[in-house]
Amino acid sequence: MEFYVRKGRIETYGSSIELEMWDGRKGKKLIKESWNIKLHEEILPKYDLIIVSVNTEQLPGAAQFLATAAGHTPILIFNNVWQDLKSSIAPLSMNNVVFGFPGAGGGIADNRLRGGFLKMVFLEKPRVGTEHIIQLVKECFESAHFKISWIKDMQNWLWNHFAMNAAMETEVLKRGSFSALMNHKDSFANVGLNMREMIPVLKARGAKLDTISLMLTKVPPALLGTLFNKVIFAKGSLPRLFMEYNNSKAGFAVLEVVREAKKAGIPLPRLTMALEHAEHHKPIENSIS
Repeated sequence: MEFYVRKGRIETYGSSIELEMWDGRKGKKLIKESWNIKLHEEILPKYDLIIVSVNTEQLPGAAQFLATAAGHTPILIFNNVWQDLKSSIAPLSMNNVVFGFPGAGGGIADNRLRGGFLKMVFLEKPRVGTEHIIQLVKECFESAHFKISWIKDMQNWLWNHFAMNAAMETEVLKRGSFSALMNHKDSFANVGLNMREMIPVLKARGAKLDTISLMLTKVPPALLGTLFNKVIFAKGSLPRLFMEYNNSKAGFAVLEVVREAKKAGIPLPRLTMALEHAEHHKPIENSIS
């Protein structure tokens, strides 16, 4: 696999990266090695498939760049999306793009990538005009022994997933990091309360609550906290390790939902308070005023 990086980054990253990755395709296997990587500061339209997995706020820039750099190369968007799918990847053509989401997590620091992946990847069911790309992506992941969970309505799935991320990031803003989130017993009870607060925003844009959103909003907060702490993110579990290794900056998902709610006149006191008390609350306040 080859990676595109911005100009000047090849020298920064070098030719290898230290891996500490948990492989969940068959049980639980730790991969710990130095991985030789091939980096490019330019993209030529010569690849079978381009996979885009960037920070959510970077997706518009990535789409703009690929619109000229990728040619007719098929593109898989492995990303959180809050906008409607078509506008989120403009000016790329929807006929050249398919949407999915990985069952993975982690973070990188000091040239060491820590985290891992589960055996499941989520992929949208074929849209008219994308059948050949879907088949290509399917063969790619199945040949690597991943299983595919087919999503009938990817737009709705991503809206729900983005809202869940915002509910989690609200607590990360309060706790200071994703790893700290794991060590507070009330965190996931609060995630449920945050999700409940966002339901009117989801409904205002026409989203239907999926199974996870319903669980977050219907299960009593105290029980939800126990379920997450003792089962879903139990100590030693891969999902917990992925969260503990996540060193990304939280807040963008919260900001996007608050912006949407502000336009619709929907109050979000829990999310707004988290933004206001974050270290970067001043620029955020200016951006939503």
